[in-house]
Amino acid sequence: MGELVDVGDVTLFVRELGRRSERPSVVVIHGGPDVGHGYLVPGFEPLARDHHVVLFDFRGCGRSSRGLPADELQPEYVVRDTSRLISRLGLGVVDLVGFSTGGRAAMQFVDVHPEQVRRLVLASTSAYPLADAAPYLADWPEYHRRQRIEDDANGALRNSTVFVWDLDRAPEYLHLLESLGTDLGDWSEERSQPWCTRDPEQILREFARPILILHGEKDMGFPVQLAHRLHTAVPSQLQVIPDTAHMCHFEQPETWSNHIRHFLAD
Repeated sequence: MGELVDVGDVTLFVRELGRRSERPSVVVIHGGPDVGHGYLVPGFEPLARDHHVVLFDFRGCGRSSRGLPADELQPEYVVRDTSRLISRLGLGVVDLVGFSTGGRAAMQFVDVHPEQVRRLVLASTSAYPLADAAPYLADWPEYHRRQRIEDDANGALRNSTVFVWDLDRAPEYLHLLESLGTDLGDWSEERSQPWCTRDPEQILREFARPILILHGEKDMGFPVQLAHRLHTAVPSQLQVIPDTAHMCHFEQPETWSNHIRHFLAD
């Protein structure tokens, strides 16, 4: 399920769900950037019942081109590759979903290529520096308890107890990650340039098209307070899914996809 698409200097592994129709295609920019897109599939399979969804692995991730020099593993190339992929597949104007780190890339995308996007979904992401999350996590006992579990496991749990709120489902999420069969990507956050090079709030105001902020109530990566902050600052819709964490698309795929479906239909 999937194909390699040449977008110029790299090839991207692309997965298409659903069928093309008169509706705009939904193009997804995944997070990480150290893994491919496969962990997002459970959230988009319900949406694909009536939408065409395009997911792909970043260069340097999953089954896309690997072994690239560090200066070619930068956010600007993700934005460029996404634009070229949309053109190469003949998608025209699309609805864009940015998940987690991919949300930052999506904000940069609509700054550089606004003509290619009809509507924007910012899912489990933040427009603000990571340091802005610290005050909300500092006084959250459950976050610290789960972080200790992760630390004691020496990375074996791959943040499953932090990213999934229902701990009974954490093993299932971990199994999903392990089933993907892809090692960590080639990216290094220490070498990476900023994902968004201008003030995100200003970018989104200038974009001036419909924006959905979709967030888990118990997100321990980007606390939900940051989603409320962006919603207050930028004309947008905000949907918070109760009792879900960062991977709310995994915990509540039908609810998650229905929020996107309703937003795209407005």
